[in-house]
Amino acid sequence: MSKDPKLFSRRGFIQKSGLVTAGIPLMPMANSLPLASPNKSNLKVHLFSKHLQFLNYFDMSEAAADMGFDGLDLTVRPHGHVQPDQVIEKLPKAVEAMLNMGLQPDLLTTNILDAQRDTDVTLLQTASQLGFKHYRMGWFKYEEEKPIPLQIKELTDRFSKLEKFNARLGLKGSYQNHAGKYVGAPIWDTYQIIKDFTSRHIGSQYDIRHAVVEGGSSWELGLKLIKNHINTIAIKDFKWGQVNGVWKPINTPLGEGMVDFKRYFTLLKKYGIQVPVSLHLEYDLGGAEHGMSKISIDRKEIFKQMKKDLTYLKMTWEQAG
Repeated sequence: MSKDPKLFSRRGFIQKSGLVTAGIPLMPMANSLPLASPNKSNLKVHLFSKHLQFLNYFDMSEAAADMGFDGLDLTVRPHGHVQPDQVIEKLPKAVEAMLNMGLQPDLLTTNILDAQRDTDVTLLQTASQLGFKHYRMGWFKYEEEKPIPLQIKELTDRFSKLEKFNARLGLKGSYQNHAGKYVGAPIWDTYQIIKDFTSRHIGSQYDIRHAVVEGGSSWELGLKLIKNHINTIAIKDFKWGQVNGVWKPINTPLGEGMVDFKRYFTLLKKYGIQVPVSLHLEYDLGGAEHGMSKISIDRKEIFKQMKKDLTYLKMTWEQAG
C-alpha cells in the first residue's frame, strides 16, 4: 500500500482538514466493541444517507435527528454525499453537521475493494481520525471464465490484506450480500472468504432483503453460518412481482413485503447479534430511493415514510422473541 497509516499524524490531519476551526473534537481511534446485550432495547438505527442526497449536510443531519434516527450511514463514494477525492475537505464538514444534531459518526458506505489506491487510503485514514468505526465495502462480481473456487481463494488473500490495514486504523470493513451474480449473494461464499478472520476487522454487512431474494425459505441457514462474522446490518423489504411480464423483486416499505422481520429479529436476539443497523428505502420516493439530488415529491412525504419504516423497525424489534 502506498501509505502507512502510522505516518498520518493527528497534527497533520488537523492542519489539512481545519478541524480546529470547525470546532470538531478529535475522537479516539475506534476499538473493537463487544456486542450489546440482546435483552436491552438499544438498537442503533442509521438512515442510509443515499436517500437524503437532495439535502446538504446540515439539513440532512437535522432531518435524520428530527425523525428519531441514531445516526447516518454516510455515502462516501462517487455520486455520494462526499466524493472520495474530497474527504479531507468535505468529510469533516459532514461530521460537524452530524455532531451538531447529536448524531455520532459511525457508519460509512464506500466503494473500497482493497485500499490500494491513494484516495481509498486517505478515505479510511480520515474516517478513522473522525471517529467512524464501520464502513461498507464495494462489491465484486464473479468472472465468467474463471473457476469460482479460484476466485474465492484470490478474494480471501485480498480481504486478508485489507483486514490488517483496517486493524491498524481501528476500523471494521463489511462486505454486503447483494442478490445477483455478485460475490456474497449466496452468503456461503462470503463465509468461505472470511471464516478464518477472527478480529472482525473484515466481516459481513448482512442484508436480509437480499438474503431472502436468494435464499427463499433457507435464509436462516445462511444467517446461522455467518452469524459470528456480522459487523453491521442493512434493513429493507421486497416482494416478487411481474414487471413487463418478467418476475422480479419489487422493493416495498417495511412490513409490506416477504421478509419475516419478527422471525429475523428473534434469531438476531437468539444469536446475541446487536450491531449498527442501516435502514434503506429502495421503493418509490420521488427519486430519493435512487439517491437523486432533485426529487419529484414533497420532502415531507419522504420524511413521513422514513419515520413510518423506522417506527415499524423498532416496534417489531421490541416485539420479537
